[in-house]
Amino acid sequence: MRGLKNILLWNLMAAVILLGQARPNVKLNSQSSSGLRSDCAGNLMRLSLDKALAVGNQLEVEAINGTQHIVLTPSLAAQCGYSMESDPWGNTRIYTSLMGCYVDNKDDTTFNVGLRLQMYGQSPSDVASHDVTQTCSYSRWASREVLCDRNYMEASGAAHGVWKMTFFTPEPVAMVLMEAEQAGYTAMTTSTRLVMRSPYNTAETYSEDVAGVPMAVFRASVYYKAPHGLSVENLAAACPTGGTLFTEDVISWHIPRRVTPLIDGSFKILEMHMGINGQRLDKSQMAARGYTLSATDFHIVIEIPVGSPDGYYKSHAPDYQYHITYSVEPMLDVLWRGDDTQDDTRYKVLFPITTPLMPRPPQAENNTVLEDRLFSVHLGTFLHDVVLRNITFSTGVLTVEECNSRGFAVQEHSLPHGRKSFSLQVPFDADVVLKHNPEPLVTVYSLPLIFAFLILPEETPFAHPVDLEASLQDVVLPTITGTCDKNVFYVHVKYGSQGSSFQTMVGPMQLNPELGEAYNLKDNGTHLSLVVPYQAKATGFEIINSDSVRARLDILLWDPINNWVLGDFYLACNFPLMTTNCYPNGTMTALAVKVESVPNLEPSLLTLKDKSCKPVFSNDRFAYFSFSADSCGTTRTVSYCHLFNLSAFGK
Repeated sequence: MRGLKNILLWNLMAAVILLGQARPNVKLNSQSSSGLRSDCAGNLMRLSLDKALAVGNQLEVEAINGTQHIVLTPSLAAQCGYSMESDPWGNTRIYTSLMGCYVDNKDDTTFNVGLRLQMYGQSPSDVASHDVTQTCSYSRWASREVLCDRNYMEASGAAHGVWKMTFFTPEPVAMVLMEAEQAGYTAMTTSTRLVMRSPYNTAETYSEDVAGVPMAVFRASVYYKAPHGLSVENLAAACPTGGTLFTEDVISWHIPRRVTPLIDGSFKILEMHMGINGQRLDKSQMAARGYTLSATDFHIVIEIPVGSPDGYYKSHAPDYQYHITYSVEPMLDVLWRGDDTQDDTRYKVLFPITTPLMPRPPQAENNTVLEDRLFSVHLGTFLHDVVLRNITFSTGVLTVEECNSRGFAVQEHSLPHGRKSFSLQVPFDADVVLKHNPEPLVTVYSLPLIFAFLILPEETPFAHPVDLEASLQDVVLPTITGTCDKNVFYVHVKYGSQGSSFQTMVGPMQLNPELGEAYNLKDNGTHLSLVVPYQAKATGFEIINSDSVRARLDILLWDPINNWVLGDFYLACNFPLMTTNCYPNGTMTALAVKVESVPNLEPSLLTLKDKSCKPVFSNDRFAYFSFSADSCGTTRTVSYCHLFNLSAFGK
């Protein structure tokens, strides 16, 4: 796994190398070197490249070896002691071992490191070069030194030449120097030391569990000719590839206290240091950051709070669900001495750590203000690498710009520690808001949303749904008023907040276009009016007198979907109506009216006192009689007024 990770660490360089081979060898004037920082970190030189310098560019790294410039491919970098760590935004650190292949070494005390950075822009001619040189002094070499970097293991000791070597896998494999170099190893001597270097994925490296921690190991015996004859130097490196434990708050890194491939007998720890990004930290720096370095019987333990300022968070979206990770690069630097040999060994490990994915589902805070009739939602929190792309409403998808142009206020809010959140405000009356009425006076406003995000720079998409709902007793029901004159009812309906979304019942009949035409319906969008004759079928008769009739008109406003009565109105008026008339020719007429108190009355079956006197006209509401004054059982009661007592009977 670590070998794969190390290959990926150099993928930027590898991609650009191919590009560089296709471009002309052009060198422009160097840009300002601001954003480039180099320093010495023990047996390493560290070069930091700020994202402001790298943004929009592709990077190629070359080692400067005198007048030569050697392109550092991933395999050559691992073989020769170069490594690179880059965060997703382009902040990059390049490490060079002071025992690297192309370092100018002066007596193992002074080391001149040279690198050339080629920045390729969008066009082939857009190239800028930065030559970086750094001189480091380092003379505190231990008898043996082991360096574990991201992509290689390095071991060095005192020796004066290389003839051949035997690797132990753990089975012995013999090679001469050329064969070892062809296999990806480095074996070289300096003025006082023998250096061997192995990438993690070579055939002669193997895995071993040491105190429960997986380790990558290479061991070799190097034979060289000394004045007194053939001598051998045993070199080994063992580098952890695991040993991390995680909680939500703390990273615990466990390294074996006794690295058995490197230690044969008893030993004593002389120094133990923790660092970050290749640089040692003192106790006060560790305390300020909350770091701890401790030792048990079996392990050296480094604990780092998740979220410490020396690392960085990154957003991810597996299965379109929002997660984050935290990455940090601790360093362990230990010096121990064997009790039997009195040889010192310095053991230095640079170990990039990334936590497992931590789910962080966004939380929606509903800040809707009912009084302002305004949906307001606050959604967060997110890391700085998340951008809001668009929002899906019930009517479609709108970009952030389109939302704001339509009056839906979308804002991004900066929070402490590099976090951010987003807010959205939408009026209740917007067309994207759904409405329904669970009760006649109550409106429920619903705003279904899907927020679509992108994670930069990878442009990984994910989304989060939010459903907002608010209830208001804000329904204004329609109101009905009416008046009468001598012949008709006048009815006026003022629409409520729901407009004309109701049915109108005029008496027992539903108002339709034909009935509306008969009743002179007028509708201007906010009101409707009706003119209903009192004798219309929609009315009812309550009381009949000799000279008037009391008629009533019922108006019902009806919601047919929910079966709700939205308005109920009746109007009763007295209308002039003569029920009997006498004529000079001795003829009399009488009008019988069906009133509501006698619902079963059938006017056509009515007769006068004389049952042979039947209506000359009748319908379902009236019976009209016409007869001579001396017939049909009339009786005279006041002779001088010629008034008669008339009775009508039903069968």
